[in-house]
Amino acid sequence: MGKVLLLSASPRKKGNTAQLIDECAKVIRKNGVEAETMSLAGMKIRPCLGCGKCAKTGKCKLDDGVNGIIAGARKCEGFIVGTPVYFGTARSDLLSVLQRIGMVSKSTNEFLSRKVGGPIAVARRGGHTATIQELLMFYLINDMIVPGSYYWNMVFGHKAGEVWEDKEGIKVVRRFAENVAWLVTRLSL
Repeated sequence: MGKVLLLSASPRKKGNTAQLIDECAKVIRKNGVEAETMSLAGMKIRPCLGCGKCAKTGKCKLDDGVNGIIAGARKCEGFIVGTPVYFGTARSDLLSVLQRIGMVSKSTNEFLSRKVGGPIAVARRGGHTATIQELLMFYLINDMIVPGSYYWNMVFGHKAGEVWEDKEGIKVVRRFAENVAWLVTRLSL
């Protein structure tokens, strides 16, 4: 069956990014794949220390909740991240989380390798493509499989709920979620 972990980097539990992550989870479940959502809302994330302890323990030395995300990423076949765009880029706490997950993966058994997924960017006006490009670096350096969609995985919206007005963006994100589920199913055969 397979499973996809979806991570919302929004500081708002019911913000646009969280709503899109929930929508992707619904689409993935509708396509026969298990989906689990997690949120960075309320977490105080620290950046990677580069200490190397994860190579020995299989988890990050820092105790701020990221080890729960790492555990979830280990157990799934897919991994999607969604982020609001701040000043033309992904949120800094998401980048810290991804760097720490990547460090643990590369320092241990490369558990991210061949997982299916990709990024979703949400912004009021711009910075979407730069954010997606930035986040794709995480997926590609970790040997992950990134499916496409009808367009880039970006949706416009500012106030909570405005993303639903971007009909094309919603269509793109739903298709991306379908493609992730489709690939997870095929790779699980």
